[in-house]
Amino acid sequence: MKNTTNKLASMLWTAGAFASTSLLTQAHAVNDLPGGPAVNQLNLAPAVTKIAQEQQWLHWFMLIVCSVIFVAVFAVMFYSIWKHRKSVGHKPATFHESVTVEIIWTIVPFVIVILMALPATKVVVAMKDTTNADLTIKATGMQWKWGYDYIKGEGEGIGFVSTLDSDQRALSDAGGPKKGESIDNYLLKVDNPLVVPVDKKVRIITTANDVIHAFMVPAFGIKQDAIPGFVRDTWFRAEKTGDFYGQCAELCGKEHAYMPIHVKVLSAENYSAWVAGEKKKLAAKADDPAKVWALDDISKRGEKVYAQNCAACHQANGKGAGPIKALDGAAVVLDADKSKQIAILLNGQNNGSMPAWKTLSDTDIAAVITYTKNNWSNKTGQVVQPAEVLALRK
Repeated sequence: MKNTTNKLASMLWTAGAFASTSLLTQAHAVNDLPGGPAVNQLNLAPAVTKIAQEQQWLHWFMLIVCSVIFVAVFAVMFYSIWKHRKSVGHKPATFHESVTVEIIWTIVPFVIVILMALPATKVVVAMKDTTNADLTIKATGMQWKWGYDYIKGEGEGIGFVSTLDSDQRALSDAGGPKKGESIDNYLLKVDNPLVVPVDKKVRIITTANDVIHAFMVPAFGIKQDAIPGFVRDTWFRAEKTGDFYGQCAELCGKEHAYMPIHVKVLSAENYSAWVAGEKKKLAAKADDPAKVWALDDISKRGEKVYAQNCAACHQANGKGAGPIKALDGAAVVLDADKSKQIAILLNGQNNGSMPAWKTLSDTDIAAVITYTKNNWSNKTGQVVQPAEVLALRK
């Protein structure tokens, strides 16, 4: 009776879980995201690189081999237990050892391991071969966004920061998508995706500014840790155009869930056009560090810089949270010696808990400092000029 009750309870629990999942799916109208996660996904992500295809083949090969061994071993074991049980008159053998058996169970597992190791080694070696890349990009993990710098190849000199889309962050802060809202790319949409050309070998160099992150895009079959003070690398060659998604795969702090990766693969022609457009934008953004800004103008620019780079930790109201210090009323912000705050943004502090922001331009750093000095209850009237930041860069 007890077993029957347990089985019934288990069946009801399973049915309830399935029904709840179905209702949730219907309520939010979730669909498969091409290049990203799929609804009720059980298998690996569809592969768009040779390496990812090889990984999937290895996955199934190893699974089948292990399953066959499992079934064979336990079948022989249970057959032996049943067929040679004491109740039917069998008596235990009296021998202590068998050279033949010893040889068989040494050689057979050795051969199996070799047959499994050979294809795996081939794929691992290929995964680590980052030579002869057509394009080299440095991906820098930082709490909680990715910085991309095009180091070598077409697009060299381009650099930007990729952050979770502000609308999606606001949606998450409000409790998530509402009933009927499309959430196919929920928490995967970014403001600036990583753009690469199709059929080109792309080398990704990973590092980090603060804690350990991990750069992972399942469709490409890549996952590489980004470690502060170290440089690691991986590579991929996308065989089809489209949008492909990943996430930081190393628990890196309270905003870990808000650190997506979006890779946009373009045709060669479209990629060249994108590079040309980005270089025009960089040229337009190149500010003269000698320019003297008015308080209102530079504060408006600083507000945008703060929202994109600082609000995730220090909050929009400047109050901070937990170990993160508040900027509203902070002594270093109110201090008449502006060089103290400039030094913190350029070099970081507290062993990287406050990252260095040297990747920002002199004007952006001056703007965000001016914004903090003249926002919330901070009314210092102080203006930081780009020339002051430039003078303190090391």
